[in-house]
Amino acid sequence: MVIVDGNNVMGQRVGWHRDKSAAQQRLIDEVGHLARLRGEPHTLVFDAEPEFKIPPNPIHLLLTIQYAQAGSSADELILELVYRNIGRSDVSVVTSDCALSRQARVLGAKVTRSGAFRQMLESESRR
Repeated sequence: MVIVDGNNVMGQRVGWHRDKSAAQQRLIDEVGHLARLRGEPHTLVFDAEPEFKIPPNPIHLLLTIQYAQAGSSADELILELVYRNIGRSDVSVVTSDCALSRQARVLGAKVTRSGAFRQMLESESRR
């Protein structure tokens, strides 16, 4: 199970902030593709729901998208997801946030930096 800090990974691509909805949709498609290739469930976590709802894509069966509730953050939701899965050896978190990385490791999750994950997504998309 891979839990991805969506905004953190989007921030690894130059110009993502110009069209946040398009960047979010592109990331959803890329992570859905990766999850399908690997046969491994991925959860993408964003800070807030987009202005326009992104319709579910049946191709992304192994992808779950979650949004932090108002007054909360994606980091808090990610830690909650990790906490719910304590004891599982297959939990991995993708983020470049130092505090979140440290807390996830304490809870037993592996951590991958967002830049490394972005590079993996780009190399997989060329296949």
